[in-house]
Amino acid sequence: MGLIELFLIAVGLSMDAFAVSVCKGLAMEKCSFKKAGIVGLWFGTFQAGMPLIGYFLGVRFQSLITSVDHWIAFFLLVFIGGNMIREALSAPEDGEENESLDVKTMFALAVATSIDALAVGITFAFLKVNIVWAVSFIGAVTFLISVVGVKVGNRFGAKYKNRAEIAGGVILILIGTKILLEHLGILA
Repeated sequence: MGLIELFLIAVGLSMDAFAVSVCKGLAMEKCSFKKAGIVGLWFGTFQAGMPLIGYFLGVRFQSLITSVDHWIAFFLLVFIGGNMIREALSAPEDGEENESLDVKTMFALAVATSIDALAVGITFAFLKVNIVWAVSFIGAVTFLISVVGVKVGNRFGAKYKNRAEIAGGVILILIGTKILLEHLGILA
């Protein structure tokens, strides 16, 4: 997997975190870089940790599913991407904006926004990815995008939240399709 593909995956995965970060920024009366950094650390850490867990699960069961690994990667990425698009197009729930950065709130949000990264980590096991580099890169990209999301939300409002989730979903679907087509020999 090349740097461009890894970057696109990192951006795609971080769009949920960006959307929630925008909501966090909306809820903040005064947004400091410290608050934005806290949000970024939570989301970046979990976006890095979940693919690592998924990778180890995938490696553990790789021998059982090697012959269909490209189909698994395809379906997981399409499912995750489709779910992101569906959530972006559904009506927003009232009361989502909450300024609190306490452990209970941030833990729940970090887990919720990084579950899809667990599935991507499983696909990494089949793609022979340098997992330390990949999860570090995903975590750093998510950190930066989350910090920007908090600041954007605080400054401009929810204008970009749904568009970001849709873009992230489309990116993941396209990468899943590319993986499948490469394994089927349609793309070289």
